[in-house]
Amino acid sequence: MADSADVDTPINKYQNKEVLPYASRVGLQAAAVGTFVSTIQNALSSHSRGAMGFLTRTGSTIGFFGAMGFTFAFTESYVANLRQKNDPINSVTGGCAAGFLAGVRKRSLPAALGGCVFLGATMGAYEYAGTIYGQPGLSWEEKRQRFFKPGTPIPEIPSASTSE
Repeated sequence: MADSADVDTPINKYQNKEVLPYASRVGLQAAAVGTFVSTIQNALSSHSRGAMGFLTRTGSTIGFFGAMGFTFAFTESYVANLRQKNDPINSVTGGCAAGFLAGVRKRSLPAALGGCVFLGATMGAYEYAGTIYGQPGLSWEEKRQRFFKPGTPIPEIPSASTSE
């Protein structure tokens, strides 16, 4: 009987990712989150610049979030294309690159290495626990069929009335 690892199912087959479109999309999404964070920072601080302070005072947060998102997505998809595998190691490398960027912003090599380790481990654990960007997995029926062993057919027992 064939082992389930030997069977080349669509889940096990790798498909190349387009690096720049994916990284750009994630970078823009992260910049949108950075805009929200910058707006909250602006609202909670006191200054005389008004509502545009989210761009003038705390606007670097927007670019920083966008750069981290782009760096993570670019590194993750580039490593995945090099290795031809979809596994948590890709997220570890992407998280490490983004965490290193966070440490570089603080202008500290220990902070960069710590950010690399922390964000790489966090993203790797998250990817290991489940999918990170909403890829469709197995349906409930496919999971059920893989979980339960196929049953043996029940032999037909001739009844006494049909044998006569």
